[in-house]
Amino acid sequence: MKNIIDMLADPNMQWIFLGCLLLGLSSGVIGSFSYLRKQSLVGDTLAHAALPGICIAFMLTGAKSIGVFLVGATISGIIATFGIGFITRHSRLKQDAALGIVLSTFFGLGIVLLTFIQHGDYGNQSGLDKFLFGQAAAMVGSDVVIMSIISVSLITICTLLFKQFKLISFDPGFAKGIGYPVALLEQLLMLLTVVAVVVGIQAVGVVLIAALLITPAVSARYWTNRLGIMVALAGFFGALSGALGTWVSSSVSNLPTGPVTVLAATLFFGISILFGPERGLLAKALLRIRVKRKFQLEGEVIRRERMKEETAL
Repeated sequence: MKNIIDMLADPNMQWIFLGCLLLGLSSGVIGSFSYLRKQSLVGDTLAHAALPGICIAFMLTGAKSIGVFLVGATISGIIATFGIGFITRHSRLKQDAALGIVLSTFFGLGIVLLTFIQHGDYGNQSGLDKFLFGQAAAMVGSDVVIMSIISVSLITICTLLFKQFKLISFDPGFAKGIGYPVALLEQLLMLLTVVAVVVGIQAVGVVLIAALLITPAVSARYWTNRLGIMVALAGFFGALSGALGTWVSSSVSNLPTGPVTVLAATLFFGISILFGPERGLLAKALLRIRVKRKFQLEGEVIRRERMKEETAL
């Protein structure tokens, strides 16, 4: 408890704590819909696709501003989104193949641009490669304010359009039949995923942001069969992972916040897969034991009845 109080007493750690908490909350909410629509790899693809956008934004402006990087990464992510759609619509390739092509192409381009920047004449290029693995400690108040505004906006949009997102996640054909603009809603959900990925890159990094999108959603799925509760739990697990990751990384010197946050999310996944009330391994083991005992009791009753019948004869 004393460590937590000491951490929150530091103004810089307060910003990092708030930023990671809101990042985990919004990522868990958005990731729930990606997981249910079987698009778990979309977040990973969009995260890798954001790297060339960050590099190009830096090359054009020469400034390491989170706002500038957000714009560049968002544009790059949107282009990647349309690229995935174009490949799936105009070829016989499945979406997983399209995701792999776009991911590798954009990430390769990002690495090339990053190498060019590091060996170029840019005077402020130091630390740009931190976006690969994240550097939450480098966040300042203005960065967290932008992250907070975007995170609250993402959660608000998901709350207002919850019914529509629910329909297109489970039955897009029915949603189209009752007049919903399914294509527009799918593109909007993809755009929200792009924004969620981009806003978390500085804290978690290109490589690990997909884990923060999907892991809390998968963990929440083990606890409930209702979508509303699942989305809320995913946001809770994500926020708790961000808070725990910040606390642990602040307690141990030279420990990066982003990877620890992902490990915290994995810890909650491990707890969920073990102790989930219906889908957890422990619940399934107990169910097997109960079913086995039931069959044994039924077999014992049948055996006794047969013995009585044989005795009567």
